Amino acid sequence: MSDWQQDKKKMLDRLRRIEGQVRGIIGMIEAEGECEPVVQQFAAARKAMDRAFFDLMACVTKRELAELGIDDAKAESRIDAVTALLAKYG
Repeated sequence: MSDWQQDKKKMLDRLRRIEGQVRGIIGMIEAEGECEPVVQQFAAARKAMDRAFFDLMACVTKRELAELGIDDAKAESRIDAVTALLAKYG
């Protein structure tokens, strides 16, 4: 499986999990659940969306570099490191 196909599968899996989280939030609100658990789920879904966005931007950056003829494992490693920092602290 190509890198893009692997990245695409991971992205779709992540988005499906997020979709499930959002459905859960909807259910909690419809059931008039306690506010704090709802807020916790919102925060978890937001963080998952952020991570999906960071991963997508890393993928786009790697593809753009490849189109420029820059196919450097060190550059790819640095992009992965920045993506991990964004996911952790962003």
